[in-house]
Amino acid sequence: MSKDHRYLVVLDVDSTLINEEGLDEIARAVDDRVAARIAAVTERAMRGEIDFAQSLTERVALLEGVSPEAIAQAATSLTLTPGAHELVTAVQNAGGRVCAVSGGFHELVDGIGHALGLDDWRANRFVIESDLLSGRIEGQIVDGEAKKEALAQWAAQWDFAPEQTVAIGDGANDIPMLQSAGIAVGFCAKPAVQAVADHHITERDLAQVLDLLGLTRA
Repeated sequence: MSKDHRYLVVLDVDSTLINEEGLDEIARAVDDRVAARIAAVTERAMRGEIDFAQSLTERVALLEGVSPEAIAQAATSLTLTPGAHELVTAVQNAGGRVCAVSGGFHELVDGIGHALGLDDWRANRFVIESDLLSGRIEGQIVDGEAKKEALAQWAAQWDFAPEQTVAIGDGANDIPMLQSAGIAVGFCAKPAVQAVADHHITERDLAQVLDLLGLTRA
């Protein structure tokens, strides 16, 4: 198969592959006041005003004592961005791969990855103690550098040249992978992302990425 239209597409999840911010949805399932505090930190991080890892640590700490049932409830409120299925199907039909890398959590992302038939995905994990969230994150945080590393590892794993890699994101922690990809797509992006992206999609329709790649919509 020709490599002309074979791409590795790597998407951010929150506000890109899905319409929501996962942590915000968990907070809403718990307490309105906590939700407001978490949403405010999320917005500052997305604008690049505070370090992502620090902001994530602060937000997760606010969820100490939350039950896994609240996470499951939040997962049911997540909705795929229009065009997500079309994007995945068309890229894979052309011999490419579609992956997701999230600063959010596997507990929310796994169902999305399976439902879409993604080739792979990475995210953080909550530490659970005594059947409740401990307020801590397991292992290394998936931050901007981790997203960049994931893109590079997947490209090597499946033999994609740099110019065949596509990164799609909206927030400041997506910038490292956007800058390292052959094609950088800002999706309804914050100003910091708009400054580094090669292409900009301003409508919530991921199928528009296919037009940039010369692929036919399924």
